Amino acid sequence: GARPDSPALLLIRDREGQAFGAFSASAIRSSSGFYGTGETFLFSFCPELKVFRWTGRNEFFVKGDVNLLMVGGGSGRFGLWLDGDLNHGGSQPCETFDNETLSHREEFCIQDLEMWGPA
Repeated sequence: GARPDSPALLLIRDREGQAFGAFSASAIRSSSGFYGTGETFLFSFCPELKVFRWTGRNEFFVKGDVNLLMVGGGSGRFGLWLDGDLNHGGSQPCETFDNETLSHREEFCIQDLEMWGPA
């Protein structure tokens, strides 16, 4: 299995052609609470690369289980979330990263999804 300190890169393209994603310094795993480090960030290409780094305001980096993956949070808003079937997701400005909405709208349908990390 992957070592917990192995980074993961999540790359998404939605059905409107927008590309965005997240980098986690820790391997993506199932958890009941948030984990990760301040090296975690969100990014989008619209049309140029924008990177949204940790603000230091909270430590809501990554949380996931079979039903939902979340990156970034605060006040009930998640920087990036994906549902368990990997068909739908959403993005909102959140306190963790002070990010823009990564997709053109707050909820999106996933066209392509790639996860880069250790095998």
